[in-house]
Amino acid sequence: MANSRSDVIAVLGAGVMGRSITALALGRGMHVVLVDVSDDVLEDARSEITQQLRHGQLLGAFPDAGATGTLTTALSAEGAADAVAVIEAITEDASLKARIMAEISGTVPAGTPLITNTSGIPIAELAKSVERPEELAGVHFMNPAYLIEMVEVIRGPQTGDAAMGAVLSLLERLGKKTVVVRDAPGFVTSRLLHPMINEAARIVSEGTASVESVDQLMHGCLGHPTGPLRTADLIGLDNLADALRLLAERTQNSTFNPCELLVEKVRRGELGRKTGRGFYDYGEVLS
Repeated sequence: MANSRSDVIAVLGAGVMGRSITALALGRGMHVVLVDVSDDVLEDARSEITQQLRHGQLLGAFPDAGATGTLTTALSAEGAADAVAVIEAITEDASLKARIMAEISGTVPAGTPLITNTSGIPIAELAKSVERPEELAGVHFMNPAYLIEMVEVIRGPQTGDAAMGAVLSLLERLGKKTVVVRDAPGFVTSRLLHPMINEAARIVSEGTASVESVDQLMHGCLGHPTGPLRTADLIGLDNLADALRLLAERTQNSTFNPCELLVEKVRRGELGRKTGRGFYDYGEVLS
């Protein structure tokens, strides 16, 4: 690869978060190898990432519009071998993340930080699958990653000083403010936000208030930027339901399980913005 290794990161997974993180890195002048198992997904991702870059540039998210990095795609983890850091951004499935992290840790050279973008799976749990657990840390990027200025950084019990320094340096280069927290199920943001969204959905299902009313009250009275249910549509209701189940399982607290309305929407394929309908209708046909 012609680019300097210090300028190259690998992103594993070309879904919603993988695309958003890739757009962030490209817009900040880094070169990205985006890895997924599907040519079709990668082709769709390339088109959407281009749109996200334009969106970020219009909103002033990138300091130098002429310094956009280059995007390379790959169908296997071997494409990440020359990266200075690897960011895993696949679906919030603990066993799948563990398998992918095991594969990538056996591919990249020692000293390459491994970053898992997880909303709540404990880093200590994923560390059992990698060859060098001291090189693994968590970074919870919010969507869209190229617009939201802060990230939650999770230091696992085995994460070493060198890896933490490299991760924080990378995030600084990506223009992110950081807050480092200790490892725990749900960390801080998901432990607070996801149950709030779940409770908001319960309030709607009980008929206490409409979706719009819940969001208006949370915005107007409590300062929530968009309201919990519009935020849920942005996260993806399937991702949210999975994260809530993981939180319930790992905390032994059944009240965190997704409520019936949330489960039913996922069952119907109403997953939020990405399918055109969730708690709100975005005027698109569900696929």
